[in-house]
Amino acid sequence: MSSPVLSQQALNKAMLEAVDFIHAEGWDAGPTLFALVPTELLADQLDPDQANSPLTLVVQDTLPAGILPGSAELDEYITRLAWPSDVAGVILAQEISFRDASAPEGDVARHARLFSGVLRSDGIDLTLLQLRPTEAELESNGPFAEDNIELRGGPNVAPHVTEALRFGLEQDPDEL
Repeated sequence: MSSPVLSQQALNKAMLEAVDFIHAEGWDAGPTLFALVPTELLADQLDPDQANSPLTLVVQDTLPAGILPGSAELDEYITRLAWPSDVAGVILAQEISFRDASAPEGDVARHARLFSGVLRSDGIDLTLLQLRPTEAELESNGPFAEDNIELRGGPNVAPHVTEALRFGLEQDPDEL
């Protein structure tokens, strides 16, 4: 069995799948952690239409109850993880609040989802932000306004989160 090519494109595709999964769950949810496993390792367990991506999301149900998004407890939990070698990467989805300095009401806290993902190979990572629509946006854009997913990203968005996720990939689970 050949090893899949783990590229930025593979992480991008997995990230979009995570966005769709979390979006279907709705807002006001706790953090969700996904292991990214090479699809070829799970091919016999997947429907053929699910095996069209180099990476498969595996939702981790092991997050302790009560860990809040953006909390010190979540940071601590993430840094204590060690992933087996079959895990090619991880994605963390969490809801956050931040101040958008570029917005006209720059002093108002905005709610958003933060998606941070890393791969073991070549320092590949990606962080995306999905703004939660405001009440005014929902009213003016109609009944399907919440289904309009707009993602933002850029360099050095939440670097501490990607560093914590990468740290877990670098640990040997047998040594913990």
